[in-house]
Amino acid sequence: MTDKRPTLTLKPKAKPARTQEKGARPARPSDARPAAKPGQGSSQDAGQKPVYRPSPEREAARREQAAPADRPRLRESHEVKVAPQRDYRPDLKADSLALALLGAASAVARVRAGSALPQALSAVFTAYEVTPQARGAIQDIAYRSMRQLGRSETLLGLMTSKAPEPPMLGGLLSAALALLDPPEGSAPPYEAFTVVDQAVNAAASHPDFAHAKSMVNAVLRRFLREREALVAEAVRQPLARWNYPQWWIDSTRAAYPAEWEQILAAGNAHPPLTLRVNGRRTSVAAYRETLREAGFDAQQVGPSAVRLAQAVNVSQIPGFHDGVVSVQDAGAQLAAPLLDLQPGMRVLDACAAPGGKSGHILEMADVELTSVDADAQRLARVGDNLGRLGLQAKLIAAEAQETGWWDGQAFDRILADVPCTASGIVRRHPDIRWLRRKSDTLQLATLSSKILDNLWQMLLPNGKLLFVTCSLWPQESEAQAAAFAARHDAIRLDAPGQLLPASGAGQDHDGLFYALFQKKAA
Repeated sequence: MTDKRPTLTLKPKAKPARTQEKGARPARPSDARPAAKPGQGSSQDAGQKPVYRPSPEREAARREQAAPADRPRLRESHEVKVAPQRDYRPDLKADSLALALLGAASAVARVRAGSALPQALSAVFTAYEVTPQARGAIQDIAYRSMRQLGRSETLLGLMTSKAPEPPMLGGLLSAALALLDPPEGSAPPYEAFTVVDQAVNAAASHPDFAHAKSMVNAVLRRFLREREALVAEAVRQPLARWNYPQWWIDSTRAAYPAEWEQILAAGNAHPPLTLRVNGRRTSVAAYRETLREAGFDAQQVGPSAVRLAQAVNVSQIPGFHDGVVSVQDAGAQLAAPLLDLQPGMRVLDACAAPGGKSGHILEMADVELTSVDADAQRLARVGDNLGRLGLQAKLIAAEAQETGWWDGQAFDRILADVPCTASGIVRRHPDIRWLRRKSDTLQLATLSSKILDNLWQMLLPNGKLLFVTCSLWPQESEAQAAAFAARHDAIRLDAPGQLLPASGAGQDHDGLFYALFQKKAA
């Protein structure tokens, strides 16, 4: 992310030096000594040398009185930064682009403050009391803004003298630029004059930056006038060219010297809507026919995976609410089959939320499943998803690196989808690139190592543990797998290894890593 320029503040005047008469002796603290009272001799007469030291409070008061009148004190009230009103509900039409831009701006500002985009959007939807139509528009613009944030902020740096304040104003300009400057080969979603007009209306409706509506108008109109030159200048910087922080670009290039450009480009693409067909309910061929009859164009991209040509709301997907299909990336659908499940097995799905893999496990075999996740709220989603499928599992809210939740009975199979930087699923979660730091890779790899070591003791001899991560960084994937196998003398079985993000005929999946281990017989 571009370095933010300092905001404009009033600099205090320099404190003038005190003047003194020529030849005069500089004042010393001892000069403040009080005069002797009548009838009392001086300290020298008594043979003593007491020194008067005023109390800290009196000394502070003396200095305050002696200070020049123009000495700066507290900042004036007009200089004090007021807390941003992100939850302010503007008086805008519910279906207007202005409201959608303002909602997206609020979400962008929240992400820049450290919130994940889904949580940021949830807060916006609650504060704005949006209609379903407005909800969709805000979400679309917010995701566009995240994918193009590096380019938008670089363009703003070329057109403004300092970073727009408050952050929500910067978010509004970034959201508008994302609409005015779509990715190469993509058609603009709105007419340019409409975007400018509605962005100005959005600015004028919010008390935090209504005064900046003229600036919003000027910046966006300048971009339209000078687009070619501004874009050419901006893309000279990697941040604007790739829309990733520099450390992310460097890490990808170091790990994949031949594929780094394709990997970065794939992360900026819109993800497909891929479904997993529930084999207990129907076959892939039969479900594709159901889709065809309902007017949906779809392609099979995995043994149970069907990719829709056009993404739609899940409420419109035939059979979704009846548990016939679930939304799951084709790459993620490889996990359950790799476990080699058999009826009656005790199976653990560690770090289970939101429950896609738990559901697939139970669709494939009648097993005794325990699903564990540290986040109780996200674990509730596992229960909801299993309920929609008509399936059940034992749900435990606990840390996978701890043992207090374990009943001591070993498992036949363990799925360890461990925490990671999620660098392989950035096309679905474009905010991740702006929230992660380079140091997160080592921290998360260390946590994952503890989880794997802890789970290994819960596995039966001859049992299998599947290590899964949605990261592209070798420290979290292959290096982690190799170190684990060496520590535990584990047998490493065939597995896909590192899957790079791919999209095309017959395949479409995120970036994932798979390593399968078997514990030696006792």
